[in-house]
Amino acid sequence: MAFYLGEKTKELLTAELLNIESKFNSDLLFYYGSIYFGLDGDLKTVIETLKKEPTKRDSLLFMLTTNGGSVETVERIVNILRYHYNKVDFIIPDQAMSAGTVLALSGDDIYMDYGSAMGPIDPQVCNANERWVPVRGYLQKVDEFIEKAKNNTLTQAEFLILKDLDLAQLSSYEQACNLTVDLLKKWLVEYKFKNWNTTETNKKEVTTKKKQERAEDIAKMLGDHKKWLSHGRFIDIKRLQSELKLKIKDYSNEEYREKIVVYYDMMRSYIREKGLQAFIHTRTFF
Repeated sequence: MAFYLGEKTKELLTAELLNIESKFNSDLLFYYGSIYFGLDGDLKTVIETLKKEPTKRDSLLFMLTTNGGSVETVERIVNILRYHYNKVDFIIPDQAMSAGTVLALSGDDIYMDYGSAMGPIDPQVCNANERWVPVRGYLQKVDEFIEKAKNNTLTQAEFLILKDLDLAQLSSYEQACNLTVDLLKKWLVEYKFKNWNTTETNKKEVTTKKKQERAEDIAKMLGDHKKWLSHGRFIDIKRLQSELKLKIKDYSNEEYREKIVVYYDMMRSYIREKGLQAFIHTRTFF
């Protein structure tokens, strides 16, 4: 879909944003880009400005598109969002991968349509070339080499790779994996599962322990490199609902979907036209 990006672009995009805010009765924050170090500070400034508005609301709708990035930054973003809003929902018009999946799963509700996707929660670290690289597959390969060494089946080439590994770096990779799982378990129980009080089948009480066990199952499945095979694997709404048993609000056939599509397509065209790597939009910030 092509749009003419003239002088009225800002007014048009903000008008579409206001339409969505009105429908959901929430403040809307749009973010497109990687979850880079420092994004938390940028969002903090934007949200503080938004909350000064006399028309501020108690709930936030976070429209997110990202390939992932720093899970440490995600933790700070969630703390900022929850300081200012009692309820935070996420809408994924396209994709929220890796650390973006962890961020989305901190929400009270998640909105997706048939074309939306989340991804495995394999954490990413910034390498020497300043590129974000997934670490879980790397750690699994190291474990494979160690197991081969125990069985005396390690090749000379594999031995040389193993010998030159940076143990401190390996430790940081393991810590990133553990942090990702711990945050996901904490936020699912605290926010996503907060109103899950009885089971659907026999209406039995859902205890805190049951919520914690369910959150751990989801974290393990999303972190299973062997299951998803690729860090960039798209997990659509059907698989999230059927395999992970996650409650996702499907807006594929909802009347308001057109408002979201129009706004997102306009915004995506604007971002591409300007060659932007990251972009934030609220009714007070453009």
